[in-house]
Amino acid sequence: MSRLYISLIFCFLFSAAQSQAWLDYSLTPNGDTINRLDKQKKKQGPWVIRLEEVRGEKGYEEEGYFLDDKKEGAWKRFSLMGDLIAREAYKWGYRDGKQEYYTIMGDLVREESWKSINPINPYDTIIVPDIDKPDVMVEKVIKHESAEIKHGIWNFYNTSNGTIVKTEKYFFGKLEKGQNEMKPSIPTPLKKDPTVPQKVLPKEVQAWEKNKKSKGKG
Repeated sequence: MSRLYISLIFCFLFSAAQSQAWLDYSLTPNGDTINRLDKQKKKQGPWVIRLEEVRGEKGYEEEGYFLDDKKEGAWKRFSLMGDLIAREAYKWGYRDGKQEYYTIMGDLVREESWKSINPINPYDTIIVPDIDKPDVMVEKVIKHESAEIKHGIWNFYNTSNGTIVKTEKYFFGKLEKGQNEMKPSIPTPLKKDPTVPQKVLPKEVQAWEKNKKSKGKG
């Protein structure tokens, strides 16, 4: 039996197995299966999703992994021109951990931090100071109202030089005090140009200012 014949049989059996395992799927140029739908019509495995521009809203393409119809693990988002514009992480279908967003030029715009909540168990245990004894830490059970909440440090960047212009810190959805402030920018002192003649005040004005300063000292 020739190798070509064996290869054709293998391809046929592989395609038949794929058709039995998935309700629908696509093939990459390398022959890998993506965009799989199982018999329950749930997304499974690697997916590539493309959204075209609609009514002025920029389109994008994203790729990542689905587990039982929910996003799981690392996801990347690209502009329709192929520029990386976001790196996201998911758990149970919700954002979890560090997220990064970029301009189409590759400059970091902001870093977000999220915590996903298991929809089956919306309760969580956190360590907080005791109300009566602030120096003592106690466990507290809380119920989350949302499946994903802001938790951790958020940084906002100046895309022209890469410096952080604002930082926010969240604790289970609550912004900590003193964190929602823009970082002050220090103005650069203006240097006098020696080639430009300086304006000279009239003698009467100079005398008035001198007299004013002497009164202030007294």
